[in-house]
Amino acid sequence: MAIREIVHIDEELCDGCGKCVPDCVEGALQLVNGKAKLVKEIYCDGLGACLGVCPQGAISIEKREAEEFDEEATRIHMEQKELAQKTSLHETISTSGCPGMASRQLIPSENAGKQPSTSSSSLGHWPVQMGLVSPGAPYFENTELLLTADCAPVAVPDFHSRFLAGRSIAVACPKLDDIAPHLEKLTAILVHGNLKAVKILRMEVPCCSGLTRLAYAALEASGKNVPVEEIIIGIDGKPVQPEQELTALG
Repeated sequence: MAIREIVHIDEELCDGCGKCVPDCVEGALQLVNGKAKLVKEIYCDGLGACLGVCPQGAISIEKREAEEFDEEATRIHMEQKELAQKTSLHETISTSGCPGMASRQLIPSENAGKQPSTSSSSLGHWPVQMGLVSPGAPYFENTELLLTADCAPVAVPDFHSRFLAGRSIAVACPKLDDIAPHLEKLTAILVHGNLKAVKILRMEVPCCSGLTRLAYAALEASGKNVPVEEIIIGIDGKPVQPEQELTALG
């Protein structure tokens, strides 16, 4: 241990945007539970390459007792991180032949949508992640689209019967996903699917409002006049605002 300069992150100011992570060439910063964290003191050289990139001003350099910067350990850490990224990219490319990504339509349970039940599934197609669905899939034709945050099905106990029944679905996270390809794909779904309506189901946390902005941006880009509705869910699984009638995009 030694008294030296090292990164300090003010968790109250940090909003988890992650802009500081790629600017740390030693890989000392990571997002953990929605906040930037110094993963190991030995990876931080204290030079402050990450300073100035934080829009909230949550990062500073402080002088305190900390483990010495270990250049060799940092080199190994970065090599392992690079290998993990390459492996992840390879797996992503290889999924083009993965049976789990095959587009398929499903037959929902006969009881789906009639009453809340843990044994009735209302899922009508696969896959469901925005990054995996095909814009030209038949299950997007002449239907209502449920555009849902990935946390919503976990929070809402009667998600299938209340929101999913009779609708196609696309799942996305506006905070963690790359929104640009989502915008392109959602626009294509609107153009080719002739959707009857879009229901947006998102959580009450501020970052989740990006899902609504995504939907409206895609509607504008598509040139379609499609009814849209936003339902905001609290972390207790209950709507934080009354459900309203669908209103067409103006």
